[in-house]
Amino acid sequence: MNYLPRFFGLLLFVIAKIFTNADTQCSITPSIPSDRRSNSKSLRIVQYNTEWLFIDYYSNSDCPGNGCTWKNTSDANIHLSYVADVINKLNPDILNICEIEGCDELHYLLESPNISNEYAPYLKKGTDTATGQNVGILTKIDPIVDLYRTESRISYPMINSKCEYVGTPGTTGVSKHYITEYAIANMKIAMIGAHLLAFPTDTMRCAEREAQASVLQAIIYEYIQQKYEIIMLGDFNDFDENVVDANNNIPISQVLDILKGKSMDTQKQLYQLYSVAQLMQKKTRYTDWYDKNNDCKSSPSEFSMIDHILVSENINNKITNAFIYQGYDEYCGKYNSDHYPVVIDIDTE
Repeated sequence: MNYLPRFFGLLLFVIAKIFTNADTQCSITPSIPSDRRSNSKSLRIVQYNTEWLFIDYYSNSDCPGNGCTWKNTSDANIHLSYVADVINKLNPDILNICEIEGCDELHYLLESPNISNEYAPYLKKGTDTATGQNVGILTKIDPIVDLYRTESRISYPMINSKCEYVGTPGTTGVSKHYITEYAIANMKIAMIGAHLLAFPTDTMRCAEREAQASVLQAIIYEYIQQKYEIIMLGDFNDFDENVVDANNNIPISQVLDILKGKSMDTQKQLYQLYSVAQLMQKKTRYTDWYDKNNDCKSSPSEFSMIDHILVSENINNKITNAFIYQGYDEYCGKYNSDHYPVVIDIDTE
């Protein structure tokens, strides 16, 4: 009997499974993590919502296609090259990416010209099957634990909610996030990247986001009890009433307060995180464009800050620079993201 056809058939099946899993999960860290920064005295962290960074077709959201910004693979690839250019300009040591499809897209970025070969890709697949969006990392420093998630869920509306949601109560978890840890300059750092539910002024989404923030608050609190430093970053789809953005957008939720440590139940402060936006001039605090009047042109009043980096006190005191990279224009038909990256530099001497 000729076993070669069966052998090659099995081989192709195994290869297909490997590549399938590679696209959805690249969460395992090396047994011996390494630090590939060119300057070990400084750490640059960037939060970047890349706007539907999908190359492989995802049918549930029809992307690339009519369900997202990029209507075909050609446009999606051009968009990826623009994202890669921004990464090259900013040269982060740790890059948190929101609205990315999977590990394949992280690898496609790494294949782009001029992208540093010091990056390693990590992603823990989420549960947002409707959009297929996930949160991933490109990093020159390997995390010391595998990326993981919490599947905890919390009921909404929460006690003391100010969302004014009067619909049917429910429960929600955080569909798009990861949790991991770093060991940098004698600091134990817990890093949590998340993309919360959209629509800052919608009352139901407000209530759901408060519950999502409370799920993450429990994780942060546990790490703080263990004396970890905290970096909580992502697209929170909400405003900060204490560090207002360039257009004075005020939240209807308490999402930022919750993530910074405010207990919804007791209204007391469990811990304190700091927004890096407080280190920026107010007029520069904007990360997202929403075309309110549908004229396909951006105007100053159409920008807001919904992407955030929150840090614990020790890290906050080590920040030497904080800014939002606004080096491209926003308009319909552009290939850059509709978000701008948030950047911080930390002294790790």
